Amino acid sequence: MTQEKPRTLCWVSQGAASIISARIELRANPDAILVRCETGNEDEDNTRFEADCVRWLNATVTVLRSDEYENVVQVWEDRKFMSSPHGAPCTAEMKIAPRIAFQRPKDIHVFGYTADRGDVERYARLKANYPEIRTKAPLIDAGVTKAATIAMLQNAGIEPPRTYGMGFPNANCLKTGCVKATSPDYWSLFRLRFPDRFTSMAERSRRIGARLTRINDVRIFIDEIPADWPVTNPIAPACDFLCALAEMDMENAA
Repeated sequence: MTQEKPRTLCWVSQGAASIISARIELRANPDAILVRCETGNEDEDNTRFEADCVRWLNATVTVLRSDEYENVVQVWEDRKFMSSPHGAPCTAEMKIAPRIAFQRPKDIHVFGYTADRGDVERYARLKANYPEIRTKAPLIDAGVTKAATIAMLQNAGIEPPRTYGMGFPNANCLKTGCVKATSPDYWSLFRLRFPDRFTSMAERSRRIGARLTRINDVRIFIDEIPADWPVTNPIAPACDFLCALAEMDMENAA
């Protein structure tokens, strides 16, 4: 009996880091498969960004969807629960469940974790929590930071998702804001950039009883954040010699 060949799955999320990670992997392994879990909660400009990247990478994206929910809001309304220190139900239903249904035991999973300290720590936790899966993090291996991935896209003529320029640390879940974000800086920025979306999210979180942010270790509703609270700063694109080396490696693999 012929053994099934392991697939290489590049998990993309309509963000700069995962796309550059996928590009590195595709140059070394053209058979790698780009996979994304649909949340129904992405900013409209992400569609434009993904289309630009698909043309640039000359690849398609396999989109996975929940069998039960169309978007994260449906999960929250059904569960009457939005988030906790142990995670969010939308992540489990919209990302984890579809991934588990799609993946095979011998698959190799490529993630867009960057060389920034927080991502390195998150990747270490991923490997510790899921020792049974085979993983790769090309950006960590190459020493490429989030700022470098944005610069690399711009150097290739790809305009990153507009939300980076607005100051958000990633491009995901910005129709409602990310319920796993507890920083008042994040929600203050969301209120500034998307006031109508913030108002809807504030009403929904109060109705469900979700205090999504904290100030001085006290959980509060997002509409209790003071009007003059500071916001996060944009990530400035920046490449160094490690960025250049990563580009060279991609060219050499071609």
